[in-house]
Amino acid sequence: MSNQAVRYVTKSAAAAAGSIGAVAATAATAVAAAALAASVVLSPVPDAASRMDGVHSDLLRAVQLNQITLEQAASFEAKLAGRIFGGA
Repeated sequence: MSNQAVRYVTKSAAAAAGSIGAVAATAATAVAAAALAASVVLSPVPDAASRMDGVHSDLLRAVQLNQITLEQAASFEAKLAGRIFGGA
């Protein structure tokens, strides 16, 4: 076999191995995403008070990062509380 043919076979094998590795990585990512989605779907729904605690802490963090004002946070929290506790 000529030197050029050996080089071609070697490069082709390396390319095939690389594409197989990429497919395996993509499949592994898809499996991980499916597992995460299943854990979210199957996790118990938190009660209204713990949901509001999470909303409150998230909004306080947004205020600390100067993403929203304290007034905006209070207004949004009141709207969400009405929806969560009121069931609307």
